[in-house]
Amino acid sequence: MGSSIVGTSPTEVGLRDGLQIEKRVLSTDEKLALARALIDAGHTSLEVTSFVSPTRVPQLADAAELLSALRPIQGVEIKALVPNIRGAERAIAAGPDVLVFVLSASDTHGARNLNRSSHESLAELQEIVGMASAAGVRIDVSLSVAFGCPFEGDVPVEKVIDLAGTMQQLGILRVSFCDTTGMATLRQVRSLAEALRDELPGIDPAFHFHNTRGLGLVGVLVALEEGIVRFESSVGGLGGCPFAPHAAGNVCTEDMVHMLHEMGIETGLDLTRLIDAARLAEQLVGRTLDGQVMKAGPRSGLHSRDG
Repeated sequence: MGSSIVGTSPTEVGLRDGLQIEKRVLSTDEKLALARALIDAGHTSLEVTSFVSPTRVPQLADAAELLSALRPIQGVEIKALVPNIRGAERAIAAGPDVLVFVLSASDTHGARNLNRSSHESLAELQEIVGMASAAGVRIDVSLSVAFGCPFEGDVPVEKVIDLAGTMQQLGILRVSFCDTTGMATLRQVRSLAEALRDELPGIDPAFHFHNTRGLGLVGVLVALEEGIVRFESSVGGLGGCPFAPHAAGNVCTEDMVHMLHEMGIETGLDLTRLIDAARLAEQLVGRTLDGQVMKAGPRSGLHSRDG
């Protein structure tokens, strides 16, 4: 496996998915400092914010200001999540490189998270595609609870493939399949990857795991075995869904990169600088984060025999 896959393309989502549930609301300047640390580590794709209601998610109320500050940075793809038409209008005005439209694979989670069913979200997506095309902005899709819903249980692979097929018909080829609350089994990961390969070869998938039950990196490994090369992760393991019970943090970026590098898979990221970024994130949010490599260091970091 390590010899057949030579590189992956991680997207950092800590600034959005990570910070949206933190009790401490970071200032725009603090978010910029973290973004610059992540870019210095080699990140070329960052999902930095979401244009959601500031009443529901006050942690991301400065979305337009943050995008404005990041826009001059060259060579980095800046993404902003949008849940609906109003969010898309605000985001397009702020000028991200990519709009990430979020919808749920289950109607119950969609109602709790987005106030709309999957098919209602798809109807809005069709309108947003036209808006984004006119503005010259690419649209990606983030499909929440693609492996399991905390309210409905397992989500059938057939339903996920049907939703992704509709997106492909709309001209959207980059879709993130998200294990929003950490319910994915390894069998589900394999089944979805196989189905995407066999039934929707035109889709360019990313897999997005949460570490709720300690299986996040195992999910990455299984997906790699099935040929998935794009992943989303969060610095320090920050993250979780504010509208789903017991949702824990994302797969930790520096832990995932450490694993990939030890497998001989390139990421274009500097692990030492990623660890520095994780420590900065920990300092900014004011609590101990879940990342393991930031605590123990990489396995190649030997100790003095005199120590």
